[in-house]
Amino acid sequence: MMEQLRETLPIWVHASRLHASAGQVASYIPELAKAPADALGVTIMGASGETISAGETDFPFTMQSISKVFTLLLALMDNGEEGVFAKVGMEPTGDDFNSMLKLELVEPGKPFNPLINAGAIAISSLIHGDTPAAKTQRILAFFGEAAGGAALSVNEDVFRSESATAHRNRSLAYFLKDNEVLGDEIDVEDVLHVYFRHCSIEVSCNQLARMALLLAFDGFDPLVGRQLVPKRYVQIAKTFMIMCGMYNASGEFAIKVGIPAKSGVSGGILALVPGQYGIGVIGPALGAKGNSTAGVHLLETMSTALDWRIF
Repeated sequence: MMEQLRETLPIWVHASRLHASAGQVASYIPELAKAPADALGVTIMGASGETISAGETDFPFTMQSISKVFTLLLALMDNGEEGVFAKVGMEPTGDDFNSMLKLELVEPGKPFNPLINAGAIAISSLIHGDTPAAKTQRILAFFGEAAGGAALSVNEDVFRSESATAHRNRSLAYFLKDNEVLGDEIDVEDVLHVYFRHCSIEVSCNQLARMALLLAFDGFDPLVGRQLVPKRYVQIAKTFMIMCGMYNASGEFAIKVGIPAKSGVSGGILALVPGQYGIGVIGPALGAKGNSTAGVHLLETMSTALDWRIF
């Protein structure tokens, strides 16, 4: 399979790159607007650590919403299922990722799931640590371990840009405070600081594929031979990825591509084939629902050709 991919992957990337013209680079976070709109790259990593890459895979990009999968895992390890799901729900919304509509309309006013912005802000409040800096260091250490011991860091320019323009996210966080999802002891700006910083963690396609490989093997790292995350928590995370990992295009993605995935507005997509591959994609041009147009097309092409669908 890997040899077949080595021959065909560049061809697929070339064909999918044309779909970048149907999207636009995110501009509401000004730093993200600097990304090359026509770029497309992918790395696929197998259980032995063998990788195949095609396209532009060398430039770093921020995880954005992809980070929500791994902060969910860390929050589950810190608090257990009961502690996490006291603050967030288990349902898809069908709304935009930054919507506050259901926080007001549906009792008890907690976010529907951990992968929308409101839910990820609530999850950020559950990460253990005495200060925002301590929480961020734990997140960086955990993400780095998931990426095979990589020394990951925050892109400070993106962090400042994101923090300065995050008016809706601030509104969501203060709404959560008013709904008592964030308790009296929690400082909203401290939580937002942690949230913006984990969204601004920088990775490469290779590192993203390495993190996806951990999920593909249910929290067991096949390259170091160790269970890094409890299997149950990874099962929860992958279920959310299927239900709502691609924003409110998740149902269409599940039908057309059929593998767990999580996108971010930098154009990154983390995807996995259970028990086989971890996949990292970057394609900065986004469609109307916030997903990489070229990246989604590429994943659909690969899944169809290689029969990856899990359903």
